[in-house]
Amino acid sequence: EVQLVESGGGLVQPGGSLRLSCAASGFTFSTYPLSWVRQAPGKGLEWVSVIDSGTDTTTYADPVKGRFTISRDNAKNTLYLQMNSLKPEDTAVYFCAVYGSSLGCYWGQGIQVTVSS
Repeated sequence: EVQLVESGGGLVQPGGSLRLSCAASGFTFSTYPLSWVRQAPGKGLEWVSVIDSGTDTTTYADPVKGRFTISRDNAKNTLYLQMNSLKPEDTAVYFCAVYGSSLGCYWGQGIQVTVSS
């Protein structure tokens, strides 16, 4: 059974930092691209970042480029999102996700990040 469990969210002041983690199990972690997606209050889903498998190539949405860093530790089956210079508009529920044509699409339960003074 595929499981994705996010942690590390919380309340932070504008300009602060948080690191999200996503512990994965039930699939061969190292062989799949992994993504972070978020949903702000009252808004739709917004893709944030993806990290490829093998090359670890990363891609970011424009609103987070230069502030967020996605990474993975294949030995620990864990995905990370380092978020710096946080803004109130980063407030959202953050989800990690994995998709593969043979695996299917799976999401974590989400973790709340609130940026407020």
